[in-house]
Amino acid sequence: MVVFGLILLIIGFVLAIKLLWTIGMIVLLVGLVLWAMGALGHAVGGRRHYY
Repeated sequence: MVVFGLILLIIGFVLAIKLLWTIGMIVLLVGLVLWAMGALGHAVGGRRHYY
């Protein structure tokens, strides 16, 4: 999710599409939160590790 969010951010910035920029930010933040929770040992969605 983090990589997908970064790709959307770059595409949204280069093509000046505000919607892609916004969606990219949301996906990136959600991915970072899930990654942090998985790294701290919390079960995310019933899984011990989030990949």
